[in-house]
Amino acid sequence: MAKFAVLSQGVGMRLTRLLAYWLAAGTACLAAAEPRPAVVASGIENPWAVAFLPGGRFLVTEKLGRMRVIEADGKLSPPLAGVPQVAIGGQGGLLDVVLDSAFESNRTLYFCFSEPEAAAQGGRGNSTALAKAQLSSDRTRLENVRVIFSQQPKVASRNHFGCRIVEGRDGNLFMTLGDRFSRKEDAQKLDNHLGKIIRVSKDGAAPPDNPFVGQAGALPEIWSYGHRNGQGLALATDGRLWMTEHGPQGGDEINIVQPGRNYGWPVVTYGENYGGGKIGEGITAKEGMEQPLHYWVPSIAPSGMTFLGSDRYGKGWRGNLFVGSLKFGYLARIELSSGKLAEYKLLEDGRARIRDVRQGPDGLLYVLTDQSNGQLIRLQP
Repeated sequence: MAKFAVLSQGVGMRLTRLLAYWLAAGTACLAAAEPRPAVVASGIENPWAVAFLPGGRFLVTEKLGRMRVIEADGKLSPPLAGVPQVAIGGQGGLLDVVLDSAFESNRTLYFCFSEPEAAAQGGRGNSTALAKAQLSSDRTRLENVRVIFSQQPKVASRNHFGCRIVEGRDGNLFMTLGDRFSRKEDAQKLDNHLGKIIRVSKDGAAPPDNPFVGQAGALPEIWSYGHRNGQGLALATDGRLWMTEHGPQGGDEINIVQPGRNYGWPVVTYGENYGGGKIGEGITAKEGMEQPLHYWVPSIAPSGMTFLGSDRYGKGWRGNLFVGSLKFGYLARIELSSGKLAEYKLLEDGRARIRDVRQGPDGLLYVLTDQSNGQLIRLQP
């Protein structure tokens, strides 16, 4: 009898474990169910960034130099007046936009764009500029527009502007700056803004605690260097700054950005030249240069990125990182656990270039598709 009791107990324990496994698997499947895309607005011409206005409205930039308001019902406004002249062409145009953390009281916003060189300086070059403005109370124009930072030097190029903006917890602004493609070696030099992330105050000044303030031959706005073309920038829930950047042919990266660090481009990379062939010495690591947290080979052309801080899609998605892919047209959901990353693909059926992804005030995710008839899409749980 004792033997039978032990056997029965063992069978019961195995059944209990099996039932627990089935329940856990079922819960995981429910949590991982892909959200349903719902079109909020369409007819946006090559949108680049979205910000969330009060009253359920949205502010979007179009690469061709236009900024528009999307009403809560999806109606698209005429272009706002007051946008400065933009160098349009290639990867250049009107790019990122973010609202000031106190927007509801000061109506202030920040945007970046490819700024043409003045005719007096030759008029052939351009660079990434950061501007500050107020949105008029009737939402028809930008007021008090002022450029607070201009990348130096200006270069005759249509590529690699970077141009993602994040307001830090201390109120200072971070912005990615590309290497302009033809000037990649300058990403390793501190006397220019090419291939850098900068940190400036809301008036464009370099904060005194920036890592290179007071260093001879270094520009004080620089926060980190050795970048190629940062297309995504976001604060994690713990306040750390993360970025995505384009590699060449392969070697797109996710990096956790720390002050004063060198992220290696073009000395180290997991990519190669377009058409094949090593870049530089063809090495992937070197002392004094940071390794990416994650890299993609082949390239996915990562774009906007955000961390999900809500439980709207289940607790399993809270804290996940979301990154758009321009090349393959999907939204990557990246789980982070004990230093390991697991990637899952969303919105693959649409095969539209994902240019931006943000979490809205409602805790839901919104994406922009980079098309001539672009859309703002909400991911419904």
